[in-house]
Formats: sequence, C-alpha cells, structure tokens
Amino acid sequence: MKPEKTFDFHIRKTWIQISKMYNELVSAQGLTTSVGMALLNIDIKEGIRSTALGPKMGMESTSLSRVLKSMEAQGLIHKVSDPNDKRSVVIRLTDAGISKRNIARRVVLDFNQSIAERIGEKRTQEFIHTMTEIGHIISEQK
Repeated sequence: MKPEKTFDFHIRKTWIQISKMYNELVSAQGLTTSVGMALLNIDIKEGIRSTALGPKMGMESTSLSRVLKSMEAQGLIHKVSDPNDKRSVVIRLTDAGISKRNIARRVVLDFNQSIAERIGEKRTQEFIHTMTEIGHIISEQK
C-alpha cells in the first residue's frame, strides 16, 4: 500500500503543516506550538494538575517537563502545591501566561474559522466526527 493511501500519512503530514504554520504565526510573540497548546489546556482560574496536562495534550511526561520548564523560565506559569493533595502540583498561569494564552487562542480560532469558511459546516462536523471515531478505534485497540 502506498503511504498516500493511509490515514496516518495524511494525519501526520497535515499536523506537521499545522504545527509549522502555528510556529510561524506565534514565533514573533516568543511562543512555540507546544507552549501555545499547553497554555490553551491550562484553566485560567483553576490551573491544572501537572499529571492531567500530559494526557490532555497527548504528550509524554519527558517532553511535557521540558515544555513546562521553558514556560516557567519565561514567567508564563508557576507551580503551587495542590491544596487538596500536597503531593500533587497545580500549574497556574501568570498574567504573562494569560496574555500569551490569548494570543495562542486567537491564532487557533482564526485558523479554525478560515477552515470552516472554506469547507463549510457539514464537512467540518463530518471531519470532527471522523477524527473522534478514529480516536475511539485507537482506544479500543490498546
């Protein structure tokens, strides 16, 4: 089977293109795709447990640790002990983190709007449904 005939080829190729586009759009703001995605997955008010962020983003803990270290060094996040479980760490956004989060959010929303305008509501919903189904199939095979 030719690679062009497989799902993973198109998903991977498209994600690489999206990632490059995001990096180009946010690099002037001192962001990367990974940092932007992390910012978008941290609740502005409550923060997020560090153990919950990796699975939410689909990242391994080693990669996530590097991203979080970078974000902390940039002053985008700070870590605090979980008031309910002192063994756990909650990641919270700083004011700078919220500002950068808003930039990342705008980039993602603009991209999504441009795609939705080009392919229409029906195809957008079909795409989301298809990708969700692929995710379920993968989960069932584990």
